[in-house]
Amino acid sequence: MQPNTLIFVDLASDDPEAAGRFYAEVFGWHDDPRPAGLYHRMVPGGTFANPDGTLSAVGNLHLGIFHAGNARPHPDAGGVEPRRLSEAGRKPRIWILIGDGNSAEDIIARALDRGAALLWRNHYWSEFNGTNHAFRDPWGNEIVLWGKAGSPPEIPETFTRE
Repeated sequence: MQPNTLIFVDLASDDPEAAGRFYAEVFGWHDDPRPAGLYHRMVPGGTFANPDGTLSAVGNLHLGIFHAGNARPHPDAGGVEPRRLSEAGRKPRIWILIGDGNSAEDIIARALDRGAALLWRNHYWSEFNGTNHAFRDPWGNEIVLWGKAGSPPEIPETFTRE
């Protein structure tokens, strides 16, 4: 029997076209407006790796960006309340594995140049053996960048640890 499977995660924006450009420019993903300005599907490309490092036939997950003023899909074509971005408290965080040939520094620089706010840099989480860095996009969504620390892990002295 097939388990329930996560297939998509959506982020809210009050300007999905601008958010689509932001993620395309920061991560190099394809922005697939469906329809433009209302819902944008970000297609990272590539496939999940098999345990031996070869590429599987399973495509990477996609990220959706929906318009907070009219979240689609919904049975009411005019949308329903709330019609604004969430401002207070914790929200879901999206974790992005840093791809080969990329660096957290470059990704963060591109994000900050496009209006993101830095949350933290240079942290090592021993529980999952990974380095992480985070920013908040211009619409308030939190993005955590994840880097594999290796075996044995090589963590710079300047990194915080837990």
